[in-house]
Amino acid sequence: MQLLVFILVYPVLWLISILPYRLFYWFSDGVYFMVYRVVGYRKKVVRDNLKLVFPEKSDKDLKRIEIAFYKHFCDMFLEMVKTMNLSKEEVKQRYSVLNIELLQEIEKEKSILIVCSHYANWEWNVSINNYVKSKGYAVYQKIVNKYFDAWVKKVRARWNTVLITQQETVRVVVSNLKNNVTGIFGMVSDQSPQPHRAQYWTEFMGIKVPVINGAEVMARKMDLAVVFLKVSKVKRGYYQAEFIPITLAGSETEPHEITDRFLRLAEQQIHERPEYYLWTHKRWKHQDKVPHEFI
Repeated sequence: MQLLVFILVYPVLWLISILPYRLFYWFSDGVYFMVYRVVGYRKKVVRDNLKLVFPEKSDKDLKRIEIAFYKHFCDMFLEMVKTMNLSKEEVKQRYSVLNIELLQEIEKEKSILIVCSHYANWEWNVSINNYVKSKGYAVYQKIVNKYFDAWVKKVRARWNTVLITQQETVRVVVSNLKNNVTGIFGMVSDQSPQPHRAQYWTEFMGIKVPVINGAEVMARKMDLAVVFLKVSKVKRGYYQAEFIPITLAGSETEPHEITDRFLRLAEQQIHERPEYYLWTHKRWKHQDKVPHEFI
């Protein structure tokens, strides 16, 4: 069944990926109409999230953010598909990097952990590896369909990126340290863990929730540099990346320092242009389960 689904879906994705950009974004407009106006995909989740996080905003402002989000959401999803046939030259034009020199200097000495949130176009973040010498690794969750999983890995390999699971990350970092090899590891770190697995609860966008602190644990144990990746949407189909150092020596930080700094930077980014955050994600679903010790 998995192979059949892949055989049926792959040609459609490939055809979308080769569309000229004008037609490509017209198609995205059509997808937006179906997703938002007809189907109403996760509309209640988006509205509840926006009302929770921005209680001070008027209904008119929240509606504007909601509509802008869904338009961006459809663009971003299709831009992920566009990656199939996106050349290095094209991605450099559409995903520019302001201060890559920061990574280039740090990678001479140690491995780097890049943390980011579900903001703008995180799919094209892997193109950063076109500018550095170190091997790039992106931490991801395996796709259930093994054929799509293998395909995604192949696409990322074009940009010098190896996809590894969270469980594999520590092993790769340890191996690199033993062999005196630096690597660059990218992690989307704003997910919501299960309450019983969370080791840290704190406020994110003013709401106390469980947070993932795996990046911090790894950085402190293995003395990694940690850099926040801030991606801004310049205009439709164009993004700009900027690196903000959190620490150059993870082992010298205090408990929760890296995680808290990441969350504040992510919040700042969301407040600037909230329509580019992933509001369909149930990020605050565990807010009413705060353990007594974290109250």
